[in-house]
Amino acid sequence: MENNTSEILRVSHLKKYFPVPAGMLHAVDDISFAIDNGKTLGVVGESGCGKSTMGRAILRLHEPTSGEVYFQGKDVLSLDKKGMKELRRDMQIVFQDPYASLNPRMTVSEAIAAPLLVQKIYNRKNKADIEKRVKEIMNMVGLANRLINTYPHELDGGRRQRIGIARALALNPKFIVCDEPVSALDVSIQAQILNLMADLQEDLGLTYLFITHDLSVVKYVSDDILVMYLGQMVEKAPSDKLFKKPMHPYTQALLSAIPIPDPDLPMNRITMKGELSSPINPGIGCRFAKRCPYAADSCSQQEMVLTEEEPGHFVTCQRVQRGEI
Repeated sequence: MENNTSEILRVSHLKKYFPVPAGMLHAVDDISFAIDNGKTLGVVGESGCGKSTMGRAILRLHEPTSGEVYFQGKDVLSLDKKGMKELRRDMQIVFQDPYASLNPRMTVSEAIAAPLLVQKIYNRKNKADIEKRVKEIMNMVGLANRLINTYPHELDGGRRQRIGIARALALNPKFIVCDEPVSALDVSIQAQILNLMADLQEDLGLTYLFITHDLSVVKYVSDDILVMYLGQMVEKAPSDKLFKKPMHPYTQALLSAIPIPDPDLPMNRITMKGELSSPINPGIGCRFAKRCPYAADSCSQQEMVLTEEEPGHFVTCQRVQRGEI
């Protein structure tokens, strides 16, 4: 692979299929993108489109079916168990549900210290050093030191998610997959966590893959946005470009659903009708065609090809590519 010094992650033709009784479920199907160091790539789409599976496949929490993942020029998918353990220091994840992702038998201190012990940064006998490091990380994420010996069930959702973020930061990673990290939180708490993550990114030079279904959130946090539909990428563009000029009909429908905080302004919502295509053994063609108001016969008969319609703005829609819509 040709190494671009500004890139920290490059994903090429990533696929993850799951066997089901009816055949193969194409959860992630031929996704390619790159993220520059210190930037945030937002990933949006409806529930079940493969966002979380893609994030986990990049980290090999799900073993990819095929494709390539390069982190700082290193071939992630070729690494053995030892190599992946070492790479875990640089690539981490923050999960969606802060309660389900924490061991209820572990205190705050034990949860944050666990990565340090697994990676043998500290020995269990170095209790004073471990406690000092844990308190440093707790301060970074806004957790009071008095909570160090509390358990997850004693804390609210916002504090639990701060523990999840602290645990991810324990090894000083460079890249973090944020798998809907605020979707389980109240709106006021969401803002606090998003501001915290933005501050951490600036202070530590972190790179994020930020997965969410909340369009207002993705606009706030992302430099670039990737839109997924039933396992495939349909559009990718810088955040401001995507919101000003969405090209793919699916992206247009998604953005039309964002509430407008003025009852006197028309919503102009695009309603998607028709049945969902099956992600099990899908054929060629656009998977959005059955719900698309602009679909033509050719949309279901030809493979979708991602093309750059404007600088940095990629789309798979044939009719957009031909200038018909």
